[in-house]
Amino acid sequence: MDINEELLHHPENDPAYMGLKVNQGVSVQPMLNPNFRRVPRRQYTVDEFVEGILRSDITILSQAVTLVESNHPDHQVIAQQIIERCLPYTGKSIRIGLTGVPGAGKSTSIDTFGIHLCKQGRKLAVLAIDPSSERSGGSILGDKTRMEQLSHHPNAFIRPSPTAGSLGGVARKTRETIMLCEAAGYDTIIVETVGVGQSETAVHSMVDFFLLIQLSGTGDELQGIKRGIMEMADAIIINKADGDNIPKANLAASHFRNALHLFPPTESGWKPKVLTYSGFYGLGIKEIWDMVDEYRHFAMDSGYFYEKRQRQAKWWMYETVNEALHRSFYGSDVVKSLRPGIEQQVLDDMVSSFVGAQKLLDAYYDSLKE
Repeated sequence: MDINEELLHHPENDPAYMGLKVNQGVSVQPMLNPNFRRVPRRQYTVDEFVEGILRSDITILSQAVTLVESNHPDHQVIAQQIIERCLPYTGKSIRIGLTGVPGAGKSTSIDTFGIHLCKQGRKLAVLAIDPSSERSGGSILGDKTRMEQLSHHPNAFIRPSPTAGSLGGVARKTRETIMLCEAAGYDTIIVETVGVGQSETAVHSMVDFFLLIQLSGTGDELQGIKRGIMEMADAIIINKADGDNIPKANLAASHFRNALHLFPPTESGWKPKVLTYSGFYGLGIKEIWDMVDEYRHFAMDSGYFYEKRQRQAKWWMYETVNEALHRSFYGSDVVKSLRPGIEQQVLDDMVSSFVGAQKLLDAYYDSLKE
């Protein structure tokens, strides 16, 4: 570009404007810094992973969780070896599931709960299941940013995980992550769900205590909360019980207590409690965790605590079988080749959905015999 053309685009560079200088820009900004150098991540052996986890090395624990969440076959082989080696060091924590309607203050409450527990000398791991977009498949994974105090505490480990369209898969991986965290010395595990929905059933099957967060002052407190969720809850806590909202919170708690009386007795014999608290102001937090400790002693004394964990382990074994069969079926080359044609036959009403399914299953079974 000659001087006249440059002055046309940037008249500030005219000698008449002393002290001014505008440099020529670039048409397309590069995506990466041209001076950036990617430093290869060190590849740990299974022994190094296990040793690092047992000495509570956060970096190695995080990388081990990444292997657990990966769908790459090689990563899964390593992850299973790590889990098997860590198995003798698991099972020594209290596992708590936490759910509630969107906006109930789950992340804020965990932040307050976590600081309370860490001040008692406990080590806390928070595993947040984050929903993935049905369109893009991506997840925000922003739970950690809403736990400002806890994310900086040395006794806390926060790990968000995307559902990635497969709730069963991420739930299984969350259970395996729980085991790694226990081996790393975390004595309290909180699993935060994506909200009221089918994820609660999966989370309920991997925790010892299921906590439901509710809000007051939103109209009919019982509207929008399904009976199945309330039946799973070991306790219901009413958030935002502060200031002018205290009478509404107490009224909502009374409604929930009355509703719980209509449900059949729980398997454990524990009577679910309803408490009020304020996650933002940290009010009523001690009472909630005293209740959790009370439940743990109650369940351990009755033998229900370990009986439930044994049932969960068996349930997850069969869930893993179901997931493996699902992956094998849809990953079959025969099924992939036949699916478009059979789907079209179903859409054209040439065959019923059941006949179409049987054709795919027959082809899959035949391929296994070859």
